[in-house]
Amino acid sequence: MTEILLIRHAVNDYVKTGRLAGWTPGVHLNEDGRAQADTLAQRLDQTPIHALYSSPLDRAIETAEPLARAKGLAIRVVDGVGEVRYGDWTGGELKELAKQDLWRGVQHYPSVTRFPNGETMAEMQARAVAQVETICAAHPEDVVAVVSHGDVIKAIIAHYIGLHLDLFQRIDVAPASLTWIHLGQGGPRLVVLNETGGVPRLPERKTEPAAETATDAAEAAVDASANGSIAPTASAEKRE
Repeated sequence: MTEILLIRHAVNDYVKTGRLAGWTPGVHLNEDGRAQADTLAQRLDQTPIHALYSSPLDRAIETAEPLARAKGLAIRVVDGVGEVRYGDWTGGELKELAKQDLWRGVQHYPSVTRFPNGETMAEMQARAVAQVETICAAHPEDVVAVVSHGDVIKAIIAHYIGLHLDLFQRIDVAPASLTWIHLGQGGPRLVVLNETGGVPRLPERKTEPAAETATDAAEAAVDASANGSIAPTASAEKRE
């Protein structure tokens, strides 16, 4: 029986560039993100954590650091829960990527859509789940925290709750959020999803018409993701 605490990294300023971060090096938490990481450690003050793992990317490690200090744990860096490998799309402008034919596949059939010189979402899910299973094998009776990325965490959740990967964007995972999955002989259980330690912030109602162009859709995706990951939008669905 292992309790897995999946933590999405806190916020950073790269999203303001309108580009897809992926494995871009040097993407660090901003002031708000560092505050989120500190608050996360405080939220878990009374939670016994026996091991702490992280994606190798700076923004994930920086999110893990306050928790590591508070718990007296070393951060074990593993590639398996690293961000989606976007290949040639890494660092690309979302408003330009949204104009490509491949964008439709990313939005509507991500499980088989391959990023140029990168991986498919299914491949990402397979290596992320394999990493979680390896962690569980090493910690059969422990509480383990794993700091990762939005789409990676959503793919892990989808696997354990039996949701098809093409529907995984229906799951919401906010920056610095906590998701708890119980993995035992009786099967996996999703105990807590997207816990942020406060009252959920509901989106403001918009009075203007929905975006109709690929550029507008891309900009909406940036605003919604808060970290530059690719997420479906209502306007993207309209373009079908």
